[in-house]
Amino acid sequence: MVDDAIKAIDIFSVRIPQDASYLGGLGPGETVNERGYVVRRGNRTIYPQTMRSAVIRVTLESGAEGWGETYGLVAPNAIHAFVDDIIAPIIAGRSPFDVQAIWDDLYDLMRVRGYTGGFWLDAMAGVDIALWDLMGKLTGLSLPQLLGGRHRDRIPAYVSGLPKPTIAEKVDLAKSFVDRGYRAVKIAAVVSYEGVEREIAALREGLGPEIGIMLDCHWIYSPAETIALIDKLARYDLTFVEAPCKTEDVQGLAEIARHSVIPIAAGEEWRTVFDARSRLDARAVSIVQPEMGHTGITQFMRIAQLAQAHHAQIIPHATIGAGIFAAASLLASSTVLNLRWHEYQHSIFHHSASLMDGRLDCSDGHFVLPQGPGLGVTPNARFWENATRLGGAKVPL
Repeated sequence: MVDDAIKAIDIFSVRIPQDASYLGGLGPGETVNERGYVVRRGNRTIYPQTMRSAVIRVTLESGAEGWGETYGLVAPNAIHAFVDDIIAPIIAGRSPFDVQAIWDDLYDLMRVRGYTGGFWLDAMAGVDIALWDLMGKLTGLSLPQLLGGRHRDRIPAYVSGLPKPTIAEKVDLAKSFVDRGYRAVKIAAVVSYEGVEREIAALREGLGPEIGIMLDCHWIYSPAETIALIDKLARYDLTFVEAPCKTEDVQGLAEIARHSVIPIAAGEEWRTVFDARSRLDARAVSIVQPEMGHTGITQFMRIAQLAQAHHAQIIPHATIGAGIFAAASLLASSTVLNLRWHEYQHSIFHHSASLMDGRLDCSDGHFVLPQGPGLGVTPNARFWENATRLGGAKVPL
């Protein structure tokens, strides 16, 4: 046993206020079921009507606390089960300074039980973030200092999603962001009910030639359909096309990239550097989008470093959270050389920031970085008003 060792881990489900439903209101044929979920017909993916996240607190023998977070949108008790039953007993008594060794040790535990993705890797990501936070607090160093230094003091933000029912309203919303200093917007094909090309054409006309426009396909097209769509969209000078085909179709993604005049982006559902390697080796993407809530800090940095070695850009994904993995993503991103933008979920981000004490803000088209040791943010009173303890693991040492 080492001094100031890991003693306890607690997991909380936290409700995230929001301005509008994620991706917008219900589409044709979509309904909310008795558990509060809606299945988006466009990409066949389930989302909750009430957004929530899984927040993890790691406590040391000294009482020092580190905060982590992972996805808790659906079945958050799965995260609790993995942490409570497997992770906490395994890492009890270890030092948070073992964080990367701990990640490798945990990864190997589930080699024959679906270890390469899903809730297991998400649970690991949340614990990983908390351990990095603890290292910062114990040393008095910020996450960028722990990672070797930052390249920028603020990060350009692109606006993600235009949750309005009509194209005209979407264009007006996009213009309002441009007026506030934002230089790029992304739309989602699954809610382009009036047609993807019509929506992009209207945005290009309304925003002018200098504003970046991105298209998130949410894996809904085949490679052939994607190539045909990109041929139609080439005239609108898109910044990138994201997640065009099914995740598991690596060769299909590579085929799209070979034929596309628009950069191809992917990565939000990846958990590890192994996911990134197969796509980068196949030259299937030129933009990598690691999602801190799935990767944790250890794998986020390994993915970013591999992408940089392949001369790919890094534009991190960011979605629903309580502010903890948002802080981790921004701070880690500040250390990445080939970083162009960071995703800005405008309908959620400021509500998430309101759950945290610490500097977490996006305005005038840029994120500002949290300050202080570790992640620079901690849950505040509003967080606790929205949090439910899923359970904890207190392991005798």
